[in-house]
Amino acid sequence: MQSIQWLAMLQVGFTYIGTIVGAGFASGQEIFQFVTRYGSKSVPIIMVSVLLFILAGAKIMLIAHRIGASSYHQFNRYVFGRKAGLWINGFTLFTLLCTTGVMLAGSGALFAQQLGGFYQIGIIGTALLVYLITSRGMQAIMAVNTLVVPLMLGFTILIGIHTFLMNGTASFSLTEPSPVSGWALAPFLYVAFNLSLALAVLVPLGSAIRDPRVLVGGSIIGGMGLGILLLLSNYALLVHGPDIAQAEVPMAMVVVPLGPLVQWLFSLVILAEIFTTLVGNVFGLARQLQTLPQFRAEPRMLIAGLLMVCYVISQFGFSTLVHHLYPLFGYLGAGTLLMIFLVRQKPTG
Repeated sequence: MQSIQWLAMLQVGFTYIGTIVGAGFASGQEIFQFVTRYGSKSVPIIMVSVLLFILAGAKIMLIAHRIGASSYHQFNRYVFGRKAGLWINGFTLFTLLCTTGVMLAGSGALFAQQLGGFYQIGIIGTALLVYLITSRGMQAIMAVNTLVVPLMLGFTILIGIHTFLMNGTASFSLTEPSPVSGWALAPFLYVAFNLSLALAVLVPLGSAIRDPRVLVGGSIIGGMGLGILLLLSNYALLVHGPDIAQAEVPMAMVVVPLGPLVQWLFSLVILAEIFTTLVGNVFGLARQLQTLPQFRAEPRMLIAGLLMVCYVISQFGFSTLVHHLYPLFGYLGAGTLLMIFLVRQKPTG
């Protein structure tokens, strides 16, 4: 296989990872809600999640590639039909708006908790950077992810190795959370929630890449990369469970033993990962709204308007939004995940 094809696969895989690893994932809040709180069941949850990420991610991008869909609006109409697709598009729009508000809140919380700044400055500064990158299109988004995701993988591996050297596995029996029922549904809800949001990036990505093999390879790289991040982050959270359960940004607390420099650098990496998902969400929202007659505004004005709406949502606070919205969106997104697996090839007209 040509080296240029491998590079394209890596770009697709890193963009996939960067789209999933947003404020909830990178901060540890999302992992704790869907994975870590189930204790010893967290590893099988991760294994099933990785398989679902690979299979569903590949299918989404291949469908988008085949039908030439440039936005999730076209994708949902193909998968669900014209009438049901309208409802699903409305749900996706609402979910993307809310979670983009969560991402902005996460950037503010991290900026205040770990970098000693002000919550509002963190939110506004992040929004301005998102505006600058999103207005430059898909190539800029892929370039940002190709830079940021390897840094995130490297830091997470460092945290996992350090946690293991300091604690081993003996601490599991002391810090494992109290058993929680419903763990068997957790991987499906977790992947359903994330992929219902990732449609905003995976669909235009699938139609932009010419070779389907690149999409399949990128999905495998993305799923495996997410698995590594999940396993190592979950391990660190299990070990430190009692100390970080109430933290706004649990993963930032996990790196405290590594010293102030690493803590500060990791906070920057989390901010960068939040940024990659924000960019993808806003790009997908803008693409969707541009297909509607009532939103035929100049793209940069549309992006600015979306960021202002998400700024209002961010004022409700980060952990509160994650705790209440993410599980709900997981249940609502389960239907989307099911239909993605059930859909058969049909005419695109």
